[in-house]
Amino acid sequence: MDAPSRTIRLGLIQMACSPDPNENLEKALWRIREAAARGANLVCLPELFRTQYFCRREDPDLFALAEPVPGPTTETLGRLARDLRITLVAPVFERRAPGLYHNSAALILPDGSLAGLYRKMHIPHDPLYFEKYYFAPGDAGFPVFATPAGPVAVLICWDQWFPEAARLAALAGALLILYPTAIGWHPAEKEADGLAQLDAWLTVQRAHAIANGVFVAAVNRTGREGPPGADLDFWGSSFLADPFGRILAQAPTSEEATLVVDCDPTLVEHTRRHWPFLRDRRTDAYGRLLERWIAP
Repeated sequence: MDAPSRTIRLGLIQMACSPDPNENLEKALWRIREAAARGANLVCLPELFRTQYFCRREDPDLFALAEPVPGPTTETLGRLARDLRITLVAPVFERRAPGLYHNSAALILPDGSLAGLYRKMHIPHDPLYFEKYYFAPGDAGFPVFATPAGPVAVLICWDQWFPEAARLAALAGALLILYPTAIGWHPAEKEADGLAQLDAWLTVQRAHAIANGVFVAAVNRTGREGPPGADLDFWGSSFLADPFGRILAQAPTSEEATLVVDCDPTLVEHTRRHWPFLRDRRTDAYGRLLERWIAP
């Protein structure tokens, strides 16, 4: 895909989530309007924004939170996208079929239609992140969506640690990779390891921007969720990095925020001319990347 000349004005919605899905949706709606009023033409919400992060425990009753796509969330946000003439990234707990659920993100165009759906490919399963209980992994790869703001890839949270996902998105033409996210600290670990964990999260995503010559944005939630001993302290820090890895905007760790920041698509071309990593890839030598492990 050729780089568009139009600047992407990106809106990133960092929000705290309440136990009430309708309250979270209403908050998202007014935050989106706020971003659009400041000129955003592409707005992204956090992972699973309709609810608190329910994967902290394994509970079959929580599957009732899921919905189809198209469904109530995408239809409501589709009407708003059409009214505001903007593109929206709408994360959703997707009910694909009875017993089949995904952690997904819909991309909604300015006419209110669905451009497509990304289903999270890498599914974690760690203490208080019991996602394999709820979500089947995606089965449609790493699509790039054509939008009026330019070609955009949407990956989700745990995907952000895998260089292969970002590389495939860039090779498919993405100028911007968006990571709706729900990540934070186990409070007992925060004092000893919190700063290092946050720094690693920022560093790996800035590295994706540099290695692929693309803009990278992460959109996280903030606030503490769950009872003591089974709670997570979400670290916010939503940000946008340019193709040099420079952070152009970043939200605080513990406050809600609506970031609106420009992405100049000509910077992708400029960066790749000076750092021609895509030119120098040895595609003839990478076949063993498809193996799980290469024994010594």
